[in-house]
Amino acid sequence: MATLYVSSHPDDFKSLLALIAAEVCPTSRVQTIMEDPPASLNARSRPTLVLGAKEGGSVLCGASAVAWYLASQGRRVGADVKQQSQVWQWLSFADNELTPVSCAVVFPLMGMMVVDKKLQQSSRAELLRVLKVLDRTLESRTFLVGESVTLADMAVATALVLPFKYVLEPSDREALTNVTRWFTSCINQPQFLKVLGKIPLCEKMLPVTPKTNGAPEASPPAAAAAAEAGTTANGTGIPGSDHKHYCILLTAFPFFSFTYFFFPGPPKTEAQLKKEAKKREKLEKFQQKKEMEAKKKTLPPSEKKPKVEKKELGVTKYNILTPSGEKKDVISALPDSYSPQYVEAAWYPWWEKQGFFKPEYGRQSISEQNPRGIFMMCIPPPNVTGSLHLGHALTNAIQDCLTRWHRMRGETTLWNPGCDHAGIATQVVVEKKLMRERGMSRHDLGRENFIQEVWKWKNEKGDRIYHQLKKLGSSLDWDRACFTMDPKLSYAVQEAFIRMHDEGVIYRSKRLVNWSCTLNSAISDIEVDKRELTGRTLLPVPGYKEKVEFGVLVSFAYKVDGSDEEVTVATTRIETMLGDTAVAVHPADPRYQHLRGKMVVHPFCDRKMQIVFDDFVDMSFGTGAVKITPAHDHNDYEVGERHNLAFINILDENGLLINVPPPFLGMKRFEARKAVLQALKDRGQFKEIKDNPMVVPVCSRSKDIVEPLLKPQWYVNCRDMGKQAADAVREGRLKIIPDHHLKTWFNWMDNIRDWCISRQLWWGHRIPAYFITVNDPSVTPGEDMDGQYWVSGRSEEEAREKAAKRFSVSAEKVTLRQDDDVLDTWFSSGIFPFSIFGWPNETQDLNVFYPGTLLETGHDILFFWVARMVMMGLKLTGKLPFKEVYLHAVVRDAHGRKMSKSLGNVIDPLDVITGISLEGLHDQLMDSNLDPVEVEKARQGQKSDYPNGIPECGTDALRFALCAYTSQGRDINLDVNRILGYRHFCNKLWNAVKFAMKTLGETFVPAEKAQLCGEESVSDRWILSRLSAAVALCDNGFKAYDFPAITTAIYNFWLYELCDVYLESVKPVFSKAEDDAASQRQALVCRQTLYTCLDVGLRLASPMMPFVTEELFQRLPRRRPQNDPPSICVTSYPDTKEFCWHSEEVDRDMEFVMSVVKTVRSLRADYNLTKTRADCYLQCTDSAVVSLVQKYSLQIQTLSYSQAVIPLTGNQQVPEGCAVAIASDRCTVNLMLKGLIDVEKEVTKLITKKGDLEKQMEKLREKLAKSDYREKVPVKVQEQDTEKLRQNQTELEKVQEAMENFRKMM
Repeated sequence: MATLYVSSHPDDFKSLLALIAAEVCPTSRVQTIMEDPPASLNARSRPTLVLGAKEGGSVLCGASAVAWYLASQGRRVGADVKQQSQVWQWLSFADNELTPVSCAVVFPLMGMMVVDKKLQQSSRAELLRVLKVLDRTLESRTFLVGESVTLADMAVATALVLPFKYVLEPSDREALTNVTRWFTSCINQPQFLKVLGKIPLCEKMLPVTPKTNGAPEASPPAAAAAAEAGTTANGTGIPGSDHKHYCILLTAFPFFSFTYFFFPGPPKTEAQLKKEAKKREKLEKFQQKKEMEAKKKTLPPSEKKPKVEKKELGVTKYNILTPSGEKKDVISALPDSYSPQYVEAAWYPWWEKQGFFKPEYGRQSISEQNPRGIFMMCIPPPNVTGSLHLGHALTNAIQDCLTRWHRMRGETTLWNPGCDHAGIATQVVVEKKLMRERGMSRHDLGRENFIQEVWKWKNEKGDRIYHQLKKLGSSLDWDRACFTMDPKLSYAVQEAFIRMHDEGVIYRSKRLVNWSCTLNSAISDIEVDKRELTGRTLLPVPGYKEKVEFGVLVSFAYKVDGSDEEVTVATTRIETMLGDTAVAVHPADPRYQHLRGKMVVHPFCDRKMQIVFDDFVDMSFGTGAVKITPAHDHNDYEVGERHNLAFINILDENGLLINVPPPFLGMKRFEARKAVLQALKDRGQFKEIKDNPMVVPVCSRSKDIVEPLLKPQWYVNCRDMGKQAADAVREGRLKIIPDHHLKTWFNWMDNIRDWCISRQLWWGHRIPAYFITVNDPSVTPGEDMDGQYWVSGRSEEEAREKAAKRFSVSAEKVTLRQDDDVLDTWFSSGIFPFSIFGWPNETQDLNVFYPGTLLETGHDILFFWVARMVMMGLKLTGKLPFKEVYLHAVVRDAHGRKMSKSLGNVIDPLDVITGISLEGLHDQLMDSNLDPVEVEKARQGQKSDYPNGIPECGTDALRFALCAYTSQGRDINLDVNRILGYRHFCNKLWNAVKFAMKTLGETFVPAEKAQLCGEESVSDRWILSRLSAAVALCDNGFKAYDFPAITTAIYNFWLYELCDVYLESVKPVFSKAEDDAASQRQALVCRQTLYTCLDVGLRLASPMMPFVTEELFQRLPRRRPQNDPPSICVTSYPDTKEFCWHSEEVDRDMEFVMSVVKTVRSLRADYNLTKTRADCYLQCTDSAVVSLVQKYSLQIQTLSYSQAVIPLTGNQQVPEGCAVAIASDRCTVNLMLKGLIDVEKEVTKLITKKGDLEKQMEKLREKLAKSDYREKVPVKVQEQDTEKLRQNQTELEKVQEAMENFRKMM
């Protein structure tokens, strides 16, 4: 037995790493002891691992060595040499980069280091820098090395436990989305949970509150520490604050100087005692304050002032009667504040009725040449059974933004809607409905009647998702909506099958498929959920009263024929041994060379089975011998093919045992599991059973355990089509964005397997293939597997003629039986880009819109849908179905978790749009199919994430947020609070336009064209420059699918440039507009600039936020009322050729002005000048800067709230009594404070600050002066110390200068 010695301290992450590694070790014989290893072992540090006898075996010391050994036993150190090297690199990163800086930030909070705020701040900055590097690395990865948790993840995650608990606030985690997603994934792994328990994430970086009553809370691995970590002799009560625990941490983290710690040691200095006295004095004052508060509570209540209630989000409804499809009233005054319910009312039916979403809009025929080009995209057809979730919302937000952008660019634009018949999902829904309402199965009804029931359900419920898409503002051409079971598309599916079957690309074969015994059907890989188990687990299985055991490895022996020798094999599915036909060993395994040509005997029948030698066997795993069940395992199937073994099918379609001896015959598969195990025990051939980590395939539809089953099915030969699809990308004819998906694409296409396309269902496209029986003695009867006896046809008559011709007999002698199976849903989806346009018929739509322009979808269906569309498009039309594929990220919740009903984090986007209470969210759970345990778990998840429910955010805010999140990575961690932030942005936009319209006035008439007149002020030229920059950023962003760049450009322009700067800076212009003719002219020019900003700014945002921009755009006057388009959605998108006023010189000048403004505002805040205006003297380095200040003096004065702005050259003296701050290397701000503030009070503050700075500098100088400083302190820390000393010196000089200035005022 191995013995692991670890620290009992709950925050010693060196020991935590070893404990987590021990959890993945396959052997359960690791004894954990929370104490120092015996002295005889000469082990100076923990963790220590003793192998073999307790003190006489091999000894491993240190976290890296111990963890590596334990993790390697569990195969968690990389799959090959390259991955092992990468794991070692991450171990080094955790030790050398992450751990020191983590401890430097966390230990002061835990009371284990003297708190040096500036050092702590710089350490925190360094931690964030290191994590940003890690964040970029994790952008395209789920885990650090490979596709599962390795020692690399364990080491780095344990080093980050304390920062996530105490340092990384929500804003930090939002900035580190990939690190947070990865960390959350790690700590929710079973091994981590067992050691760490649930880790609460930091809300605010604060000192860790000491626990004075009893022992501190201990995490699971530190249970033993709870007994010894209570209030200690020094009375601190801080977790682990006694001498023993400090020694533990010092041993674990030797890179910290002993002088940082204050456990009992040498007598305290006078300075330390003074500091402690000050702390006690502060504590006493705090206690007095608490006592006063408590005393006030006992006094009789005095009359309270009315509490100002927090302003709730306003709800205003549009109550003007507007017939559906008629234009909304835009004459009435706008409500005071933005309200989604008001804004989103009535617009969509009007857009639809006007035909804005149709490619025919604005042109006589879609066939006429459009010099601006054509944009065509088809929607990934959602399931007819489905309802919107946030993944749909993301897909449609991106697709609609792109569609609206192309439409506004003047292209002939079509976004084609459609819906998928969803074979299995729909059949399951209707079957459940039948059983619930009428107590009938589909077999009770019969095939034809059942299909009628499905159509009835589809006509009643199937349009729900279309209504939801309209609510999202999706600008689809609904007149072209398609359903995959419509006659037009069904005909295309039939034609595709027949052509490919006639060519031999589709063929009949008996192979292993994923079989659901509950559905009685083969299912596709995407419908198989892979459930990871860490060991023995009981799972519910449909049709079984008791849960079934999985996650164990059963070993048993086969007797070698003709001898007493036996071969031991192991399996996770013991019942399949009834179908074994061989035992395999490696050709080079010396243990079995003498068994060449020998047989083993099956214990339950007379079957003798070969011992075959095959390279696929891993000699190092188990005994090196493997049982072979060719008919029920994918790997064994290939071994069976190579060695020509018998394929014995032991399961029927319902999961009952067949072709087996009594008493197992007719048993249910998992009842046979128990019976076989007992029978082996009775025969003495059972060896052992132990826990075994494994993946269990579960049918996503029925929750049944998926069985590999030999079934005759229809297959598509994908080899040539896969090569063509791969070549199309390699040659640049098809572009996949982002390109980190190329590796996946080539891996799939270059190693593609044939595609099983038949499903044993009733709902779907029935396969147009017929089995032939010829009533003629000259023709041998055929077998199901013989493709010669299958024919396809558009009708039974056509099929009969083909059959007669093939066998050279008359049609009367041919009897046909159509295959009962239907086609895989992905088959009809694969031809969707051209079947929607009437293929194989030559239609106008097919000629104009095929091939399409773009396919946009989630990266999770790159193979299942995208690849198949490319292959089938090339095969059936000779053309690629689209030129580009843009793959968006997968939506996760704010914690980085996958959306799951059982977690309660699946959010209906309509709930985000309209808002919902917590009770409403709970009610939705009750309507789901979750079991009671999962419902309660989901309720708690909802209560944690949405304690007050979800506020009404509106469609525009949701769309904008989804686009803002869409970086070209793999995951999006969506926080509903951020969506609410964009609702506030809508309100800001609303208020800005309302204010601007009031400023423009009712008589304002915009110029016919947006252009410069030459009389623009510096503010006008600057905002037009920024507007042009925003236009360029949006244009480039759309072309590069960089949606965050677009949203950032729009957000920054409206909020930080138009509202915060321009509107404020031009207020004096409008206040003096009537003074004289020049002022009137200046105000008119300013109004034209403002109008241009509003008009262009709304058009820029329109693809993202169609409702609010339409509402506001309709209120603006038109440049050419008779000719301008009626809606913003068909108005031209701003173009860089038209808006070409970007000036780097103007931007630089305004950047200088804003640095001065911000410096003045900062000084005003420092001296609490809230309403008082002060004179501002600006010391300029040269005459050019003076000229610049004079040029922008009105803007500086207005934006900085100054009394006057006076530029000074180098030889001009600054008046006494000014506060000083440096705005830039060209300008120093002097703000006149004399007579405005209490000078003596300010001087006292500065004296205190001066003293603090001098003390800090003295400590740093002492540190730097130590003889061994250069040798012992890392170079990076030395650089930080030097930089800190320089910063302190600069700050001290400023303080002294300020004191001198104040003394001059006294």
